Amino acid sequence: METPIFDELQQRLSREGPAAAIDRLCCLLRERKDYANLFYALLLKKRHELGVSPIPTAPSQDLPESVHEPYENAIRDAARLVGNLLLDERNIPQAWAYFRMIGEPAPVVHAIEEYEPGEEDDIQPVVEVAYHHQVHPKKGFDWILKRFGICNAITTVTGQDASFAPDVRDYCLKRLVQTLYLELGDRLKGEIERREGSIPQTRSVRELMQGRDWLFEDGFYHIDISHLSTVVQMSIYLPPGEEIALAMELCEYGQRLSPQFQNPTDPPFDDQYRDYAIYLSALADVDADQAVEHFRAKAENADPEIVGTRPAEVLVNLLLRLGRPTQALATARRYLKDTAGRPIVCPTITELCQRASDFQSLAEVAREQADPVNYLAGLLLTAKNQSRGGG
Repeated sequence: METPIFDELQQRLSREGPAAAIDRLCCLLRERKDYANLFYALLLKKRHELGVSPIPTAPSQDLPESVHEPYENAIRDAARLVGNLLLDERNIPQAWAYFRMIGEPAPVVHAIEEYEPGEEDDIQPVVEVAYHHQVHPKKGFDWILKRFGICNAITTVTGQDASFAPDVRDYCLKRLVQTLYLELGDRLKGEIERREGSIPQTRSVRELMQGRDWLFEDGFYHIDISHLSTVVQMSIYLPPGEEIALAMELCEYGQRLSPQFQNPTDPPFDDQYRDYAIYLSALADVDADQAVEHFRAKAENADPEIVGTRPAEVLVNLLLRLGRPTQALATARRYLKDTAGRPIVCPTITELCQRASDFQSLAEVAREQADPVNYLAGLLLTAKNQSRGGG
């Protein structure tokens, strides 16, 4: 900052006093868009008005208790002012620092909703705020897909932690399936146009493949196989909706690939694309009973010494997705009774007892697992239910 500014502040202080000098400082900083210093200048102003040390970086807990509330209000006002000035400049990352400080994300959410980055804009800092800070994660994920591609988006989703809301995780999964499906459809249409001389009008992957075995000749494929495999594996966690049908078509495409591109995955999805298609068909309410029996057979035939209990855990999750908690509990009691204390990919037997409201089973399982706490809880809940029934 130029020397004349310091001279001007000193002269203003000498001629007109502290308040005028502080106001001039705030005015100069705002004109120069020096918003970081403006924030502290506004705090200096309030400290002067309160008659305490004007140093804005001094610990606020050192201030007299009587000024805590007005000073905290001044911090919020300064943060809002500076944050909004930064939003006016489209500087979302720096604005977020101030709104985050006071726990007011709404202005930044609105700014992200309205933000349309140019092709040359570096959007990574905005993505960091929108997605990773979860200010507007759905919009942030859309930018990741559009600007950085599906590979980056897949990595992002697989790295999600438990802090992300279920609806955000669902949204990201749906967008992955949609994006890969559209990409595959476009690639197939391009190949068909080159071979047949015209562009098919359908966008359906199933219809594009129909009657065109030549699409898969000589081990040819049309999208990254690792992307296809990963998205299909994720698809069993999709919420209800049209994306399940899209994922089923991705499985159909995978089944038509050369065997060299159909690498087996862990049981119960060892016949990868066929097994995932069967699971998804159940979620789509198509042949659900057959799908259950398919995975029940895999659980029954699995050698726990070799593959562990994951086939049974997958079956439990499928039964829960189908709204069959009692069957899920029975399955867990049959195959998962020795899993207490180790991580599994489905709810524990204790949790399943609660979902099925089967508290007698809760007591029985707790006794088998030498768990006196849940044993007594099960007895108490059983007695309570019997009392209600008797009343």
